[in-house]
Amino acid sequence: MDFNMKKLASDAGIFFTRAVQFTEEKFGQAEKTELDAHFENLLARADSTKNWTEKILRQTEVLLQPNPSARVEEFLYEKLDRKVPSRVTNGELLAQYMAEAASELGPTTPYGKTLTKVAEAEKRLGAAERDFIHTASINFLTPLRNFLEGDWKTISKERRLLQNRRLDLDACKARLKKAKAAEAKATLWNDEVDKSEQELRVAQTEFDRQAEVTRLLLEGISSTHVNHLRCLHEFVESQTTYYAQCYRHMLDLQKQLGSSQGAIFPGTFVGTTEPASPPLSSTSPTTTAATMPVEPSMTGLAPPGETALCLEEVAPPASGTRKARVLYDYEAADSSELALLADELITVYSLPGMDPDWLIGERGNKKGRVPVTYLELLS
Repeated sequence: MDFNMKKLASDAGIFFTRAVQFTEEKFGQAEKTELDAHFENLLARADSTKNWTEKILRQTEVLLQPNPSARVEEFLYEKLDRKVPSRVTNGELLAQYMAEAASELGPTTPYGKTLTKVAEAEKRLGAAERDFIHTASINFLTPLRNFLEGDWKTISKERRLLQNRRLDLDACKARLKKAKAAEAKATLWNDEVDKSEQELRVAQTEFDRQAEVTRLLLEGISSTHVNHLRCLHEFVESQTTYYAQCYRHMLDLQKQLGSSQGAIFPGTFVGTTEPASPPLSSTSPTTTAATMPVEPSMTGLAPPGETALCLEEVAPPASGTRKARVLYDYEAADSSELALLADELITVYSLPGMDPDWLIGERGNKKGRVPVTYLELLS
């Protein structure tokens, strides 16, 4: 008990000495040992690495899980060292609602069939998102957390020890300076000077040792950057894979919806004797629903086995023509197609045997095939 009390008193004295030294330095009343420029640069780089790692980590968590309540829940599970329960993604939940809606509204109706197709695509998108979140968490978020919770805590601990050693060293320098000043006035301070010099040598040794330890840890930040660079490449790779999967799923869905467009919307031009669309009128134009462009089928103007029609010999059918506004720029793939510019008006019509995804478009004396999904048909 006596030993503990002595240690407590000693620690209290050291703490008080450091506090006095720190306060006097702040008020400019005491000298401070400055670190070399290289060491200061290492400290600044370490602080910058820590700050940016925190920001990148937090924002990546937001990207992967936008719901703040869900992020708090996952954080609590991690702190309690418990497995985070599996959570349905937004895409999977949307797919579930669409599938249930299709079942209730009629799975054999055009709307029900489309709901089913979109639900399947959304389900695949949700599964791809789940895989991306899992991969990004392991390959990117975990290394960043390990740095902040491991390496950085060690660096911070050693930096605090270095700060304490520096305060002790400067306090010893101040005591030696006072002892030498008193020695000049009286010879009674010889022992005090020797004691102060001995304390200074010990403090200098401890400071140099701690500075070397801290320097080695700070120089290890370069290895941290290399590790984070590798993790960043893996994150980009997983993100690329995720978006590529999403693109493929949506492209397949667009093709499915585009191939059934003629059956679902009978108002689309077809090569029949009687016009399937309403007759032209002088009333104000009404527009059909605009859709994003689908990749049109490149089967040509005639069904397989028949000779393709010559565009120069093509004439508008007896059923008449319609005006259409171009929604998106389109670059002609070959001489049989007509290049389009967004917002321009062209004349369009269909011919017997044409692919339902295509129409004949005319602009002045130019003529060629144009994809239906790039047009807004006016009646």
